[in-house]
Amino acid sequence: MVVGFYRVCVIDGLLPHSPADYVRRPVVPPESPTLGLGHLQFEALITTAQQSAKPNDFALIAMLGLLGLRIFETCGANIGDLGEEHGHRVLRVRGKGGKVVLVPLPPAVARAVDRAVDGRLDGPILRNTLGARMDRHAATRRLKHLAATAGIRMPRMHPHMLRHTFVTTMLDAGVSLRDVQIAPRHADPRTTMRCDRARKNLDRHPNYILAAYMASGT
Repeated sequence: MVVGFYRVCVIDGLLPHSPADYVRRPVVPPESPTLGLGHLQFEALITTAQQSAKPNDFALIAMLGLLGLRIFETCGANIGDLGEEHGHRVLRVRGKGGKVVLVPLPPAVARAVDRAVDGRLDGPILRNTLGARMDRHAATRRLKHLAATAGIRMPRMHPHMLRHTFVTTMLDAGVSLRDVQIAPRHADPRTTMRCDRARKNLDRHPNYILAAYMASGT
């Protein structure tokens, strides 16, 4: 938690670097503790955001769940980062460590972004009610509101759940583990594999076997 706190301070520009960079951290568990949304839940969330009167909502959910962007990448995206490459609409994303990558925008995401931009020529893609850049706190509040409106009941709704959903949805669609690792820009393939294990462990959970046994009446 302390490491995460200092990382956020660096992202927000409050500290030049994290004093916890060289702290020995505990071993990462082989399975991800984060659970993504189910297909029906994510579809309900996207539909709710698309129908929202607030133009930022659709873009926020699309960038998190359909592009798999991190929350700081989503909130930090600017209109000037939009462009075209080889016939594709793209978004220039500044990721971890200042790395810049071009992320293609599927038509649904492009429409969501255009709605949020609303003809503006510069500035942030996502804005708050005052017209300034939306920060991660405001984005998280909007996500929670949209999830509640969509009827999604989760113990703790947060933006990283949509990044996790992005990964598990691709795995369910049959995309190779290597290609899935590339899409969210996981530096370590074990990160992608942790999401995959969590998904499969739930699918194979003994509770389903017991329930099927009881339902059969044997």
